[in-house]
Amino acid sequence: MTPRRLLAPAAALLVASAVLAGCSSSATPETAPSIAPSDIPSSPAPEVTPSASAPVGDPTCDTIIPAATAEDFTSLGWSAQMEPFRIGSLELADGIQCKWGDQTIATDRVQVFGWAPIDETDSASAQRELVASGWRSETTSNGIYVTENPDWAIFTDADGYGITYLFGDGWVKLADTRQSLVLVEWPPVA
Repeated sequence: MTPRRLLAPAAALLVASAVLAGCSSSATPETAPSIAPSDIPSSPAPEVTPSASAPVGDPTCDTIIPAATAEDFTSLGWSAQMEPFRIGSLELADGIQCKWGDQTIATDRVQVFGWAPIDETDSASAQRELVASGWRSETTSNGIYVTENPDWAIFTDADGYGITYLFGDGWVKLADTRQSLVLVEWPPVA
């Protein structure tokens, strides 16, 4: 997988700022607030990791993340480009990977989210391939995080994590930073 220049937490905070500004009674400011990486909280929010077997329909770029987040991206003029879900050389046909951004211009200001069902054999093989090519693996109570080597990450979150996969029981999530994984909410909680 070729590292891509990604902008995740700062864009998410910009979207959140725009939403909050729209909810206030005062006029929207003429310029967007400046968000530095140091302004991003260092600890990610707790993750919801429901079972992959819940019958909920097919995942889409608009449904694997919160509806409000998809609406915020759309209000910025962003759209989603759907791509095959890949982990190294493995393509997961039933998965979805989405690149949100302004598709009308060449830009590195995008956010990437993905989800796929994965069996135990493919999960172990994909993790081994990533680690063998320099990615870091960390086992937590949420699952196994595998993140790109920070030495070649173009963009990282406040904790130094770039592109990250989270492997759970029968599923895998993807985001452009570990902190952004909290936005991948598939399958939905009943």
